Amino acid sequence: MMIAIGCDHAAVELKNAILAHLEERGIPFADLGMEGDYPVMAEAVCRKITSGEASCGILLCGTGIGMSMAANKIRGIRAAACSDGYSARYTRLHNDANVLCMGARVIGSGLALELTDIFLDTPFEGGRHQRRVDLIKALEN
Repeated sequence: MMIAIGCDHAAVELKNAILAHLEERGIPFADLGMEGDYPVMAEAVCRKITSGEASCGILLCGTGIGMSMAANKIRGIRAAACSDGYSARYTRLHNDANVLCMGARVIGSGLALELTDIFLDTPFEGGRHQRRVDLIKALEN
């Protein structure tokens, strides 16, 4: 598992906390740095995923919303802005999300680390949810 991670200017401290946490857990990551314009960073992280260089990504900005909007413009990306454990868990279980977006101005680092763990440790459930993921993929065409 390789995690691609990036942020904008609003989330540098949160990104550093998550990087330390991933390192502590022994999870490999590619830190794509910080770009002032969140769409540029969203594209960089998502291209790592769509190329197969990373299995999933984490994008951070002030709210997580801008990053998720930009990321979801890229074919093959299912990004979710999460600020609670239930959403982080079920976006993996039911939507097979491959990018977790969080807002540094919305949640603290403790919750962000918890959401990161939930997102990374929760597998896609498949089954009846696969049909819905396939329908989402079809929208890209």
